[in-house]
Amino acid sequence: MSQQKSVCVYCGSRFGANPDFKQAALDLGQALAANQWRLVYGAGDVGLMGAVAQSTQAAGGETFGVIPSHLFKREVGKRDLNTFIVTETMHERKKVMYMNSDAIVVLPGGAGSLDEFFEVLTWRQLGLHSKPIFLLNTKGFWSPLVALTDHIVAQGFADASLLDFITVTDTVPDLTRQLTNVLR
Repeated sequence: MSQQKSVCVYCGSRFGANPDFKQAALDLGQALAANQWRLVYGAGDVGLMGAVAQSTQAAGGETFGVIPSHLFKREVGKRDLNTFIVTETMHERKKVMYMNSDAIVVLPGGAGSLDEFFEVLTWRQLGLHSKPIFLLNTKGFWSPLVALTDHIVAQGFADASLLDFITVTDTVPDLTRQLTNVLR
């Protein structure tokens, strides 16, 4: 019997300016549940974080949330998850999320999502893991980030292999197909 696969989702604690961002989070939650992949995320019940978790739960999927104590009120810690962990620091939160996932997906978000993305990307670049990293580029949200990573490589601050560690996908159905290929 194979162990259930888990997908770590980094995303905003806000909905953002485009309603398509929320729809993508809802669609991803449904896709995770439909494929029996456990959602690993920041345990918030606000913004895109709340949307992906609520959607996963509504579709019968398993949820694993991790939140630092200082963000419990701000991000409205979602206690009705299958697994709910409270950490002391942001660093511990990111480590627990990473350690309990098989793939990473980054939805639109702010500085926190960028921090999480760059940390796992750096760890991958250093050979500390080989987990796939996906940017869900809903309505081109991550296009400037993709251009920046291309620029970093072009300017000689990273090897071209850095670009191989990031898979950019525009839609949840395409992301789901790609996740299916790597989570077999």
